[in-house]
Amino acid sequence: MIHIVIVDDHAVVRAGLRQYFSEQADFCVVAEASQGREALALLRAAEQTGMAIDVMLLDIAMPDQSGVDALQAIRARAPSLPVLIFSGFPESQYASLLLRQGASGYLSKDCEPEALLQAIRTLSRGRRYISAAVAEQLADGLAAGGVDAAQAHQQLSERELQVFLRLAAGQTVGQLAPALCLSVKTVSTYRSRVMDKMGLSSNSELTHYALRHGLIL
Repeated sequence: MIHIVIVDDHAVVRAGLRQYFSEQADFCVVAEASQGREALALLRAAEQTGMAIDVMLLDIAMPDQSGVDALQAIRARAPSLPVLIFSGFPESQYASLLLRQGASGYLSKDCEPEALLQAIRTLSRGRRYISAAVAEQLADGLAAGGVDAAQAHQQLSERELQVFLRLAAGQTVGQLAPALCLSVKTVSTYRSRVMDKMGLSSNSELTHYALRHGLIL
C-alpha cells in the first residue's frame, strides 16, 4: 500500500485526487493539507504518531509561500520523503528548476491520469520520476552547453532563488531579511548576486522576468 499526502490549496482538487486514488487498490490517502505550513505540521504529527507517508503531492502556487520555499522546508524536515510536484504550471517553466531543488518528480496538472499513477508508483519504489517532456528539456539544456539566457534563473543557488522570487513578488530587502532569518546586508548581497547572474538591474526587471516565465502569479 502506498500512503499519500496531498498538498493543494484547492479543495476540489484534493477531493478529486482522493476519489481517483480510492479506485486504486494500492493507494491510500492518509492526509491532506491546503498550504505548506500545514504540510510541515502533518510531517511533525506523522513523526509523533508513526503514521506512514510514502509520497507527498505538492502544488506550487499556494497562498502562504512559494513552492520553492515549501519544498525546501519539507526537504529539511524529511529529506528522504519522495515529493512529487503536481502543478498547474507547464513542465517547461518549473520542472528542471524544482528537480534541482530536491523534488523527486514533476507533473503538470494537464497530464494524463495514468501518468500521475505511474509517477507515484515510481517514487514509492525509491526512484525519481522524469517525464519524456522533462527528459527532453534536460537533454536540450546539456546539448546547448548549459543554461541559456531565457532560463537565467536556473543559474541561481537555492538561497538566491528564494531572494529572487520574493523580490519579484514585491517584497523589500527590509521585509525579506527577517522572513529568511538573514541580515539586511546579507540579503542585499544576495540581491546583487541575483542581478549579476541574471543580467538585470532593478526589482521591476526581476518582476517582469518572473511574470514572463510564469515564476510568480
